[in-house]
Amino acid sequence: MRERLYHVLESQQFDRELLDHLCALTTRFREVGKTTEGALAMKRRHVGKRAALYFTQVSTRTLNSFRAACQVLGMDWLEISDPNTSSEVKGESPIDSVATFASYADAIIMRSKLPGLAKQAAEYFDRERPFRPWHTAHVVNGGSGQDQHPTQALLDIYTLYRAFRERGGIEGKTIAMVGDLKRGRTVRSLAYLMRHYPDVRLIFVSPPAFQMEEDIKAFLQKHNIPFEETEDLDAAVNVADAVYMTRVQDDLDKEKGATPIFFQERHLKILGPHAIVMHPLPRREELDPACDHDPRIKIWRQERNGMWMRAAVLDYLLKENDPLEGMREVA
Repeated sequence: MRERLYHVLESQQFDRELLDHLCALTTRFREVGKTTEGALAMKRRHVGKRAALYFTQVSTRTLNSFRAACQVLGMDWLEISDPNTSSEVKGESPIDSVATFASYADAIIMRSKLPGLAKQAAEYFDRERPFRPWHTAHVVNGGSGQDQHPTQALLDIYTLYRAFRERGGIEGKTIAMVGDLKRGRTVRSLAYLMRHYPDVRLIFVSPPAFQMEEDIKAFLQKHNIPFEETEDLDAAVNVADAVYMTRVQDDLDKEKGATPIFFQERHLKILGPHAIVMHPLPRREELDPACDHDPRIKIWRQERNGMWMRAAVLDYLLKENDPLEGMREVA
């Protein structure tokens, strides 16, 4: 495992050893949290610690997932969700706002429309810490612009890990990523993590206007990860071990002539018996709710995995000793 991470900013920070560690810790949290004794033990892990939730981009699921993760770990939190109520309306820079809120917290979890803001904040804190030792907050990127969403990628890896744990793991699987791949930060972050799983093959299914960006394709080529691009969802579903659906990102796309790609009930007939379907949510018409009855549709398990994985990420950042200390007696 490489040097311990202080911040979680992008998928490229993670190696296979750390991914496996976080997946194991997430599973441990899920198991221990099933009992009252276990849940209480987890709530004692970070008593007195605070997280600042700096969510200036609209969010419901990620925000509440992090809130729930804080509750699981016994952490308090403060929330900034409307920049109009902060001094940014008076001309304060986003970095100054973030530094202010981070002064009150052990971790600051950031979601912003501004690409790279979390990374800028982390670099600022690292640079200033020798002179301002109270700037010790860990920065967690909860989604930045169209570039990265690392904790979503981690929970997606965990969902794949759980689904394929009795079928040889993620290695050697074919994963179809479907929809608006050009602007979807979830698929970008997940694609970066594929380098750690040998013999994975990717299929990018999208309208021509929304194909995966060249930087991701160059990264995959550099690391010898095979991929193909197509508009044929049927062909992809027929061979995929996992189908990762995404929504078209805004309403202007219809004016541009883009045609969304739909996963419908008929696709369940050609989906492999052990394959799964995922979606980072929110969904629109691209994944028909009529499919939800099928156990291969994992979107709600995927959503719940987010709370446990985000708890594992916060625990990893904030607790440097044995991550299972105090939990063995309730196993």
